[in-house]
Parts: sequence; C-alpha cells; structure tokens
Amino acid sequence: MTGEKEEHSAYWYADTDDASNAAVLQALRSYRAAETAMRRRTQQSMEMGENELLVLRFLARANARGEDVTPAHLARYLGITSASTTALFDRLAKSGHITRTPNPGDRRSVLIAASPKAEDEIRDTLAAMHGRMIDVVRPMTSADRASVIGFLRAMQEAVDEIDR
Repeated sequence: MTGEKEEHSAYWYADTDDASNAAVLQALRSYRAAETAMRRRTQQSMEMGENELLVLRFLARANARGEDVTPAHLARYLGITSASTTALFDRLAKSGHITRTPNPGDRRSVLIAASPKAEDEIRDTLAAMHGRMIDVVRPMTSADRASVIGFLRAMQEAVDEIDR
C-alpha cells in the first residue's frame, strides 16, 4: 500500500470511516508488535522462556512495593497449575535467578524473590532500552502524560473485558 490512508482504510477496525481513529489503533498495534519482538530478543539473550521473564518482572515489581510473593500468587498471575509453577521455580532456582525462603507467616509455604543475579541481568539487558523509552517520555507535558496514561488504561480495560 502506498499511502497512510490506504494502509488504514484496509484495516478491519469497525470505525474505518475516520482514518485517524484507525491510525491510532494501528500505531498501538505497531508498538505492541515491536514490544513483542523485544521480549523475544530478551528471552533469547537471557536464555529464558516467556513465563520465566514474566516471573522475574512480577518479582521485581513486588520487591519495589515491598510485597512478599508466594508460589500461589505467581500461579494465579501466570494462570498455570501448581505443578507447572514448581517446575518453573526449579528451573529459575537452578539458574540462580530466584531464591526460596521459608514463609514466616505460613510454615507450609515459601516466599519467592528475584536473586541479585536476576536483577543485575535484567538491568544490564534492558537498561539501554529503558533509557530510550524515558527519553521519549521526558519532553512530554503533564497534560500529554495524563492523556497517554488515560488512553492506555482505557485500552487495557477494553482488551481485559471478556465478551460474553
């Protein structure tokens, strides 16, 4: 396709009578594709699967909030069985990316945390990209940031809603 209008008019979004609406959705789709490709590259460079990286990101966020994480938390987050969760943790513990410690609040449970090795590896792998992303956000006005945040939250709600 040669022009922007042609590119977007052929897209399947319901509201194609306004090319600017389709252009926004296409830009979001292009960003998501780029982010997916980046995640694949990160998985390859860290020699991990998608769930392993999801666990490490979840643990990093929980650590930043001062929250403890149990295997049950991660199983619910990933939508996998407890047996799959155990196998996943075994792989991450063997590679030195997580630690397991007894849960002081429940003797039958353990707490899972990202190891310093995992935090260093993630930082080393993603620092340059995060810097480029911050460079994009830094010059935005507060109103621009609020608009983008509102848009992305609304899009998240739109895709999280289950059609019945």
